[in-house]
Amino acid sequence: MEKRVIATLNKCYCVAPVQYQGALCILVAAEKKDRCLLFDREGNEKAVVWEGPGGVMTMVQAPGKDGTFLATQKFYSPNDSKEAKIIIAEEKDNTWTVRTLCSLPFVHRFDILKKDGRHYLIACALKSGHEYEEDWSSPGKIYGALLPEDLSGFDEEHPLSLQVVKDGLFKNHGYCRLTEDGEDSSLICCENGVFRFWPPETPKGEWRMKRLLDTPASDALYMDFDGDGKRELLVLSPFHGDTLTIYKEEEDGFSAVWKYPEKADFLHAIWGGMICGYPVAVIGHRKGARRLFAIGWDEEKNAYGFKTLDDDCGPANVYGYSTGGKDILIAANRETDEVAMYIFKENQEGKR
Repeated sequence: MEKRVIATLNKCYCVAPVQYQGALCILVAAEKKDRCLLFDREGNEKAVVWEGPGGVMTMVQAPGKDGTFLATQKFYSPNDSKEAKIIIAEEKDNTWTVRTLCSLPFVHRFDILKKDGRHYLIACALKSGHEYEEDWSSPGKIYGALLPEDLSGFDEEHPLSLQVVKDGLFKNHGYCRLTEDGEDSSLICCENGVFRFWPPETPKGEWRMKRLLDTPASDALYMDFDGDGKRELLVLSPFHGDTLTIYKEEEDGFSAVWKYPEKADFLHAIWGGMICGYPVAVIGHRKGARRLFAIGWDEEKNAYGFKTLDDDCGPANVYGYSTGGKDILIAANRETDEVAMYIFKENQEGKR
């Protein structure tokens, strides 16, 4: 594995793919008041999308629109996010413009899900208010909306209307999109547990919900590590916690089958996919040893295993993809202000 630092960005936080000029590109944006950068798939900087305001927790491609994406702005911390909102960024003639889609205090994660040709916005607010720092007495909510194909009519004066899908969710932090049998759904983590949400069956229908686990959770992945055809649930807990557990689904629910053997303080970065031909979870934590590490199934030992990829880097988020015979991770190493590229070459396939 080779590591390259491709940029320095103060409190870099969010990493996301975007289709731009017909090719896969990578967006990296800051938690604090700083830039949003656009890189090509080889890690070369292509553009500064904006200079500020920052506070970016999530970025998602607008469906079918090259060079257009949605993002959160002004979520600077759980104690400074009353002015948070979702914006639309789009490029035309090498100039990027930004306008508001909707204001949504404390919005932390959001996504766009597809159902029967329609697109739905699902947005998660970490909480709904506070009276003082670290006040968690006001629970967060999940919002939903049918997302029109044409977004040109939305701005600060004409915001997208959102409806509450679920409320009463404390420390509503974690999010992961699931696609199963061509159907999109959302994995959402909070103090109340791990939930799965499906978009409505009809344009005016209700969202479906299922609670998978009642353990307080910060983030999770739902994927098949051991190759038995059934997905396992990998959970970081509690909120910004230090414990990583893998659960196996049984007839009567999920049961814990493996734990990461160390306490990893402030677990945060999480991504699941294929690296060197194996399904892995890539995890990072922001305090203590501040490692980036990978977890997968060790076929020789018939057990879960892990490997440290980097030490003392403090990743906030990470995203992986493949290009030119290489598997690549882009990490926003928030605690060291570095945007890092980790390159796994094709000839490493099969090696643990």
